[in-house]
Amino acid sequence: MPSKDPILSALLARVAQGDADAFSDLYTASSSKLFAVALRILRNREQAEEVVQEAYVKIWNHAGDFKPDIAAPITWMAAIVRNRSLDEVRRKAGKIFVDDGALDNLESDDESAVTLLERQDDIAKLNKCLEGLETEKRKMVCLAYLDGMSREDLAHKFGKPEGTVKTWLRRSLMQLKGCLEQ
Repeated sequence: MPSKDPILSALLARVAQGDADAFSDLYTASSSKLFAVALRILRNREQAEEVVQEAYVKIWNHAGDFKPDIAAPITWMAAIVRNRSLDEVRRKAGKIFVDDGALDNLESDDESAVTLLERQDDIAKLNKCLEGLETEKRKMVCLAYLDGMSREDLAHKFGKPEGTVKTWLRRSLMQLKGCLEQ
């Protein structure tokens, strides 16, 4: 399957030859998507930023390994970020030390049936409130707060000034808050 993004493929080919300008362009074109991948897995902006930075070092060092006939460039780079993010999750999990005798005294972290039902009700209510937003604003809120897209990226994606995006996000959040409080 040939690459679906010839521009990114060409940039990766130039990066493989040590072209720093191509690397800068590649970063500009892909960093928000790769950051969203890391943020979704790690749920921590600082860790996600660190993982993405490390991933770009790996992309720089291994750009020659990219095969455009096997995967799309963004898929290949996202896999690097995903794997690095999962390594970070595993590394953090491995640092937890619990005395074996203490395990007998630990309460279960499993949610009770009541808590699970309440959370499902909250999710259903949030989805209903999101449906109350205009389509464009709902998409913008989801991209900002679920995918970690910046205001600048949203402004570019939706063709709106950054100030308008900021206002729309703030007003949409206020509308959601009012809806959820009912």
